[in-house]
Amino acid sequence: MSRVARIPVELPQGVDFNLSGTTVTLKGGNGVLSMELNPEVELANEDGKLSVSARSGSKFSSAMSGTTRALLANMVRGVTDGFEKKLELRGVGYRAAVQGKKLNLTLGFSHPVSYDVPEGISIETPSQTEVIIKGNDKQRVGQVAAEIRRFRPPEPYKGKGVRYAGEHVVIKEAKKK
Repeated sequence: MSRVARIPVELPQGVDFNLSGTTVTLKGGNGVLSMELNPEVELANEDGKLSVSARSGSKFSSAMSGTTRALLANMVRGVTDGFEKKLELRGVGYRAAVQGKKLNLTLGFSHPVSYDVPEGISIETPSQTEVIIKGNDKQRVGQVAAEIRRFRPPEPYKGKGVRYAGEHVVIKEAKKK
């Protein structure tokens, strides 16, 4: 059995758990998240603790039980605390600003870049060179951050571009004569 799946997921106060058929729904202070269970996985709720187990002894079933447990733990954290990713803009004239449900980026192109913020995600810009992405779904927050970073990834010679906060970009040495 997966070692990850052995650890039960604790449901904190204020989180409602509902299992109907193969659909798991968690409701908390930050919204509602739902997920379809794999048929190879069994889920049990005992005294506010969710325990995941494999239906059979196959390798796939064991792997899916660990994956399901991790996804459930992320859902619990998402409906209680939420997730956030920080991006930094490095470069002369690189700026970000939020206007309604659009993120406007100036990234050194001849035109401004406009990004429509998806439903369930909120974007803040505390300064012109910082972007904070928040939401209750870990996968969607990461995907939005990756889509924004894809507009201008950090280049290896000067390090200009959009990077994750704390990301280390290895700077190459310039060509010598």
